[in-house]
Amino acid sequence: MNESRSPVTKSARQARVAEFIERDSIGSQTELAQRLADEGVVVTQGTLSKDLLELGAVRVRGADGQFRYALLAREPNGGSGGPALSRLTRLCGELLLTAEGSANLTVLRTPPGAAQFFASAIDKVAWEAILGTIAGDDTVVIITRDPAGGSAMAETLLGLHSS
Repeated sequence: MNESRSPVTKSARQARVAEFIERDSIGSQTELAQRLADEGVVVTQGTLSKDLLELGAVRVRGADGQFRYALLAREPNGGSGGPALSRLTRLCGELLLTAEGSANLTVLRTPPGAAQFFASAIDKVAWEAILGTIAGDDTVVIITRDPAGGSAMAETLLGLHSS
């Protein structure tokens, strides 16, 4: 029997993606796309990449050493960032020169004089994964709550840079 399915809204699709990530150990976009397809939701790789970015999903190394997706960049209220995230995405493209992580620290480089402005934009997003930011003239340090979250946060911000 060929079942007809109605189109899934973006919000509903992203809610399913978030649920899979939070409930299961999802290691790749291919695996995630297959889980969605099993429920009748077919997505392109580009759409799935955008969903993951908008949800703040990043690949992190689990305790078993394997990479999996985690929702590190979600706001405490469960939102995806709204205007603050849109602004940060734009500023990443304009101001973020480099991003590197080590342990629970992420070090960002900006043009001279832009670090405090950039740190303020990061603070306004209110990511649960961030304990705080420190800004100098051309350097921002982010302290993550996860003891090993520095590299994942760097990846998140570099992902915003390229969107």
